[in-house]
Amino acid sequence: MSQPTVSKRSICRICTNQCGVVIDLEGDQIVKVKGDASHPLSKGYTCPKGRALGAAHQHPAAIRRPLIRRNGSLVPVDWNECLDDLAGRLRRVIDTHGPNAVGFYFGSGLGMDASGYRMGDTFYKSLGAPPRFSPLTIDGTAKVLASSLIGGFPGLNPKTDNDNVDMLLYVGVNPMVSHGHNTGMFNPAVHIRAAAKRGAVWTIDPLFTETARYSTRHIAPYPGKDYAILAWLTREILDGGPLNLAQPVHGIEELRTALAGFDRAKAAAIAGVSESELDDLLAAIRKAGHVVIETGTGVTMSSSANVTQWLSWALMILTGMMNRKGGVWFHPGFLIQFDSFELPIIDNPFSPGAPTMPDVSGIIGDWPCAALPGEIAAGNIRALVNFGGSIIRSFPDANVMAPALQGLEVNANFEIVENETTALSTHVLPTKDQIERPDISFWDTLCGSLSMTYSPAVVEPMGERRSAWWAISQLMKRMELPVPEHVPGDDKIPGADDAMLATIMAGARCGFDELQAARHVTKPMEFPGRWVDQHIERFGGWRLAPPALLAFFAQTRTADEAVIGETRPLCYTSRRQRRKLNASLSFLGSPADIILHPEDAAANGISHGQKVRVRTSRGEILLTANVDAGIRRGVASIPHGHEIANVNYLTSTERVDKMTGMVLYTGVPIEVEPVAA
Repeated sequence: MSQPTVSKRSICRICTNQCGVVIDLEGDQIVKVKGDASHPLSKGYTCPKGRALGAAHQHPAAIRRPLIRRNGSLVPVDWNECLDDLAGRLRRVIDTHGPNAVGFYFGSGLGMDASGYRMGDTFYKSLGAPPRFSPLTIDGTAKVLASSLIGGFPGLNPKTDNDNVDMLLYVGVNPMVSHGHNTGMFNPAVHIRAAAKRGAVWTIDPLFTETARYSTRHIAPYPGKDYAILAWLTREILDGGPLNLAQPVHGIEELRTALAGFDRAKAAAIAGVSESELDDLLAAIRKAGHVVIETGTGVTMSSSANVTQWLSWALMILTGMMNRKGGVWFHPGFLIQFDSFELPIIDNPFSPGAPTMPDVSGIIGDWPCAALPGEIAAGNIRALVNFGGSIIRSFPDANVMAPALQGLEVNANFEIVENETTALSTHVLPTKDQIERPDISFWDTLCGSLSMTYSPAVVEPMGERRSAWWAISQLMKRMELPVPEHVPGDDKIPGADDAMLATIMAGARCGFDELQAARHVTKPMEFPGRWVDQHIERFGGWRLAPPALLAFFAQTRTADEAVIGETRPLCYTSRRQRRKLNASLSFLGSPADIILHPEDAAANGISHGQKVRVRTSRGEILLTANVDAGIRRGVASIPHGHEIANVNYLTSTERVDKMTGMVLYTGVPIEVEPVAA
């Protein structure tokens, strides 16, 4: 006899957009997930990822009990045994080799668990801040770099004023597919269409993306060469306008000097686009009198990322679009109120990196993810604590990464679904998933409004899953590390999870009790924000010509000018998929494919639907050919996060941006060949 259906409202925590959802349950089984029409922001919108919450929770490979490796196999144990063993092994590593022998990876798993992430950070700091890794150096260091060097504070993150923008340029970003990281946009098609109707939307991307379909115009440059378009535009704006400075600036003449001689023909040749396309884009900007530029991983994963990001800021600064209506706004923070105090000047994001990569900088305390296997091989890192990340599918050079993990004395993973990384673990700690715990929108400054959301638990934890904060605090106690007094002794105490969330809300724009009762709180936001202008004035004006970026541009420009006219190799660019999220949601069926232009496919004897071997100097994978004229000639598009075709068998720990440690996933030369049936 079937059980009655019960509907519960919740929030999707697949990405930082956090759309409202309604979850239908029959007993403890989720039978349907749909958008919540009553949610004040998402208003019923969800994407396929959000509607997959039920299938993700009920994954057949869900981990329900703690696991320990014994005699080469992972075996289930109780929590006390797992925590005692892990604490003892970590303590031995620290006592023998020091705390810096323990590395931490702050992955996306606990990254979306507010209390778990905060407790993980407490554990990390209790050891004196040893080697730290995060998705930053496999996702987007250029944005932190630009905000620090140009704006004097790494937390400045420009967001498009989607309600008023009328000249919008998307560069290497596809918000129709990925609209929760920085973009913070519900129902993106509505916003893109509206912006195009008000004025114009241009997309710059080697692939004719889903976003390009909604845009006014599309330009397809060679991967990693989009900077040339922005460099020429910047030079033209400096020489012929429109110049409309909204805040003080510093370095205009230095910028002008750096761009001298970078004419239209040179820009077109480097980018691999026509001069007429550049003329049309400049004309559109001059017609509007300004431009707003939004970038994504198509930019930040390339070798020229730092230059492209810098010039996108420069163009918005020069045309008066920073902190102005119709331009971009800066999130004042809900949990930490940036507009309530004088922002510190933090204009040097560089930090020491890994000993085995002495010529590569760290950034805001993070070590390059590419350094991890080398640090393990050198004996510097002997234990790794992974706070919810699929390392084999996300770190570069899986060919060396997998063997390195097997050589660790401790490889502890906080995870909820079995994967290639958990298979190499010494300890697996299963924590509550997003619908088994209450939570708040921890990454508030990535949201598209000044708001905060609370969501209660929807179902009871399956098996023996426990709160991540509890597991970490128990591990700390067993290691005789100080645990904050506010941390409850047991997550099974009624209200314990909420008590942890309440501590995070101290100092927020509303109290936890108010948020818990209302579920969603939105506060009015001053825009333009006086706090932004005041900070830039204290900083001495936007820094248009940071010396580090001038030098980076000079090197990039010189290298590209030297090979103008030469034949470029076939290369690949990374891609996100609508029905997949990085290393998760493979069950939704997004294919492990390679998009090839018909002429490239024909030149390599490849037909649509055929198996293709893709090879670099590091390794090879098999993909299915998707022959499509929507990709530019000389470029292939490969999605990341697939277990059966892991793109990180093509990447290299040696192909990183030395300035930031960012791994290169775009513009990587490849060889392709058909595979006989």
